[in-house]
Parts: sequence; structure tokens; C-alpha cells
Amino acid sequence: MKAKELEGYSVDELQKKSDELSQELFNLKFQLHTGHLDNTAKISQLRKDIARTKTILHQKLAG
Repeated sequence: MKAKELEGYSVDELQKKSDELSQELFNLKFQLHTGHLDNTAKISQLRKDIARTKTILHQKLAG
């Protein structure tokens, strides 16, 4: 997910997207600890997507 894609979202959509990504990260971490996760790189990618989403959200709220 690119930051340019997120800039078009509203504040509510960004908050919802952040919550969805956080839930997905939780599920992936659970799969990792139970030994069912094949692609561990997905976790770091999701963490970066969450950070991008929160950055854009904070920029919209501040500006």
C-alpha cells in the first residue's frame, strides 16, 4: 500500500483501515506462534502499512 493511495481516504476510513490492519497483524502473529504462517515477511509489511496509515491520519488531523 502506498502513501499516495491513503491520502485520498477520509479520517474515518483511515481509522477503519488502521483497525483492520491491526487485526490482521494480530492474526498473523497468532499464526506465527502456532507454526501455521508460511510468509513471515507479511508481518513486517503489515507493520509498515499500519505506520503509513497512522502517519497520514495524524497529518490529516493536524492539518
